[in-house]
Amino acid sequence: MAGIYIHIPFCKKICSYCDFYHVMAQSDNKQYINALNHEARLRRNYLGAQSVSTIYIGGGTPSVLQADEIKSILDNIVENFKIDKNPEVTIEVNPDDISDEFLEGLKKTMVNRISVGIQSWRDQDLSLMNRRHTASAAAMALEKIFNAAYENVTIDLMYGIPGMKTADWASNLDISFSYGIKHLSAYHLTIEEGTMLNRMKQKGMLTEIDEDESTAQFQLLIEKAEAAGFIQYEISNFSLPGFLSIHNSNYWKQVSYLGLGPSAHSFNGYSRQWNIRDVNKYIKAIESDSLLFDKEELDRKTRFNEYIMTSLRTMWGINLDYVEDVFDKEGYDYIRNLSGKFIDYGLMRQEKQTLVLTNQGKMISDNIISELMLPVGN
Repeated sequence: MAGIYIHIPFCKKICSYCDFYHVMAQSDNKQYINALNHEARLRRNYLGAQSVSTIYIGGGTPSVLQADEIKSILDNIVENFKIDKNPEVTIEVNPDDISDEFLEGLKKTMVNRISVGIQSWRDQDLSLMNRRHTASAAAMALEKIFNAAYENVTIDLMYGIPGMKTADWASNLDISFSYGIKHLSAYHLTIEEGTMLNRMKQKGMLTEIDEDESTAQFQLLIEKAEAAGFIQYEISNFSLPGFLSIHNSNYWKQVSYLGLGPSAHSFNGYSRQWNIRDVNKYIKAIESDSLLFDKEELDRKTRFNEYIMTSLRTMWGINLDYVEDVFDKEGYDYIRNLSGKFIDYGLMRQEKQTLVLTNQGKMISDNIISELMLPVGN
């Protein structure tokens, strides 16, 4: 099985924390959609004979498109790829874009999973992040989505926001779970270079929350999600049983995927490539039947490190049998030897032939993953 990611780079407003590739929304999307659909035709053989089990429309803000434009994109995917009988088809939406008319049109497409970018239920947080919706707009959007009989609904939240206390985060979680969502993605706000938040930080206009507060908010996230019946199947992702994101899970399981659109990444197990990060150059190239992308061949060490980095973030962990089979006894011994101290410290546990992080280990997952990866240059 394989996945397809479709990038819609357009935004009506630029979030202060965002460093993904994006451009301002335009009134006419026809040229871009034509290019996107043509790229799909040009790359119809990338996945070989693999069947596509997931399609994910992300951004940017995909919901700036009209429902019939979304349908055009998905219909073109069906025409050019082998699609499973019941694929998971996700679209990211901004609460301000949700209307009864939009949802009625969306019902005529393949979309069966909606990801709502709420981020916070506090207007002061939304203002700081330069989001274009309010908390009340988010509430109305969720109600409309559920009224439209969409069951598989996920929301995005952020914690670690400057000015957010642990009690504020607790309220955000309580409100979110009260809506009957099936999935939650919760990320710690990171202030990246080149973003508005970073410029505000440099000018002394905001202060990042301290490490103890960050840790407390992450611990609270785990506790409240578990109390609500959610499974933490990846460091930042929680779902009720049967509602985990198949598309994202396949990323972490290193399943092949094709990325369409400017800056979109593709992966086939042995190489990774990414499209040019410029929508105008992208369109011009596609209209000339050309593909502009950079490519990296993944050597054995890189594939080993990527497996460690992705698998240890999940509830499935590192499969020692897989490591021995793919990376030989050398890779197996390397992991067994280094993991011993983390097991002794209570940061990791072994379940048969699988190594997984404990809740305590998840607090410092980046450090543990870094230590388990093969040194670059050796």
